[in-house]
Amino acid sequence: MYSEQGSLNPLAPYDFAQSMEFLSRFSPMREEQVITSTKLVKAVMVAGQPVLFRLTDAGSIWQPAIGYELFTDEPLGAAMVAAAVDRIRFFLSLDDDLNPFYKIGEQDAPFAPLIQKLYGYHQVKFLTPFENAAWAILTQRSHAPVANKKKQQIMAELGGKIEFHGRSFVTFPEAGRLAAVNVGDLAALIAHAQKAEYISAAALAFKDVNEQWLRGGDYDEVEGWLRAIKGIGDWSASFILLRGLGRMERTPVVENRFIEAAAHRYAPNGGTLDRDQVAWLARRYGDYQGYWAHYIRAAADDMPPHRKRAASLTALFDNEQAAQDVL
Repeated sequence: MYSEQGSLNPLAPYDFAQSMEFLSRFSPMREEQVITSTKLVKAVMVAGQPVLFRLTDAGSIWQPAIGYELFTDEPLGAAMVAAAVDRIRFFLSLDDDLNPFYKIGEQDAPFAPLIQKLYGYHQVKFLTPFENAAWAILTQRSHAPVANKKKQQIMAELGGKIEFHGRSFVTFPEAGRLAAVNVGDLAALIAHAQKAEYISAAALAFKDVNEQWLRGGDYDEVEGWLRAIKGIGDWSASFILLRGLGRMERTPVVENRFIEAAAHRYAPNGGTLDRDQVAWLARRYGDYQGYWAHYIRAAADDMPPHRKRAASLTALFDNEQAAQDVL
């Protein structure tokens, strides 16, 4: 096995433990990694090659640092290392500057306690925007456990695999890999013809698009590109923009669950809010309204108090000792 190592420096404030808390409860990636409050072991496809990364918290909230190790079955060239590091930085939103967001939020009395609770939490995204798109399609008219089972089937049959200390880490396939799969075969795999058609359409679109444009291009143009993909509607496009691309300048399409979470924060004692009121609350956050919405949802999903230890280990391994071997 080939390896490379180095260090990442997130923008402060940054709390690695907060990110691990969130990831340990993020149902779309459940059982795909090993987590503690100070370490993460996970795999991702990079240019057709599975890459396992092991991250270790090596700093503090105001002087953050993350040590990384990359492991592959084939030699790692400079371009591969750069692409893997970019993927990790983007996945954990290490370059997000929370200070302007916190400055606004600290003046918002109902919201300020969330800053204290989640202080230093940078959004954890899907590993790739295409994985996010596939998840958005799989969850249409389906509960998360059902969608997760179908996602695991796709990964097992079509994703990459890398062995590490005798254990297998499986990756979600890249768009190009899924675009080459016969739609009928994909439909048989996930037992859903329409969703297979939609995932195939998304794969064809994502395999050739410039991801840097998706990340930083004109918001309306990127949203229009997403909505032009068969099976991607308003909610899915908004979801991908926020959770797959980190586009924080707009509030995601408001759903009932989020309205309830916002009402709990801004209209306590059984009060309610409508969509216009939620939009008004979001506008004060300007280019950070996506972060405002994400923090509200993260807190509503029962994210534990600040610095509480992350889920010790995922169910990826049969016992704690087996997981410690890869940590």
